[in-house]
Amino acid sequence: MIGYGDRARTQCEVVRLFRETHPDLPPLNQGTISKNEAQYREMGHVRKVPSKRQAVADDDTKLNLLLALEENPITPARQLARDNYYVCKRIS
Repeated sequence: MIGYGDRARTQCEVVRLFRETHPDLPPLNQGTISKNEAQYREMGHVRKVPSKRQAVADDDTKLNLLLALEENPITPARQLARDNYYVCKRIS
């Protein structure tokens, strides 16, 4: 049940109400409503949260990083990243 206005409605009613209220927008389905409701209950908002992109390094790059840290343990992480930038690839 989702609260909307002065009463609580089921997800099916919310989908129907949205389609009646906004006929010019792409229609929502119940899965979208369910996902938004779960995100609101968990985070308190339904703003789009940017995904965290993680760098992926192959085994050779990991070995190079470990060797560089062994030689100089106080090497800044930014310097290590700069030195190995072209070897790492990003996940989109």
